[in-house]
Amino acid sequence: MRNATELMVQYAEYHRDRRNIATHFIGIPLIVFAIGVLLARPSFALGGLVLTPAWLLWAAATLWYLTRGNLVLGFAVSAANGVLMLLAHQVAGGSTAVWLTWGLGAFIIGWVFQFVGHYYEGRKPAFVDDITGLLVGPMFVTGEALFALGWGKPLLDEIERRAGPTMLRDLAHPAH
Repeated sequence: MRNATELMVQYAEYHRDRRNIATHFIGIPLIVFAIGVLLARPSFALGGLVLTPAWLLWAAATLWYLTRGNLVLGFAVSAANGVLMLLAHQVAGGSTAVWLTWGLGAFIIGWVFQFVGHYYEGRKPAFVDDITGLLVGPMFVTGEALFALGWGKPLLDEIERRAGPTMLRDLAHPAH
């Protein structure tokens, strides 16, 4: 089982261009929100508690994040995803047109941001080589936000030591 440092380093290897990282701050939350919206509509009762597939996915992802060996990062990404799930459930409570427009619209727009970022990077998304990248994406964005706030300098230093510093790729030259 790979720990948070290993996962963040591997993901960072696909994300060294600062423009790509910036697009992920928009794209990844939109995608997480969209998945939450689309999965918040079906619901079922379990022991008097109303559950949705969105909350079950959040719980499973939270368990995964909290078992990667970095509790601060695990709690932070779980909290961020939890806020997105709360918002998603509010939107999903609207009409079918509102539910589908927000769910599909946010999903498509989120992926457009992702692919624009990877154009700048000159490299395919990490999940193409390792499907785990779909779970690591929200952790990476949360980590980058925490780094910007001054948290996690040892983790940031390890990522940069192993994956290299961030940069702006010269688009006139071919990528790696």
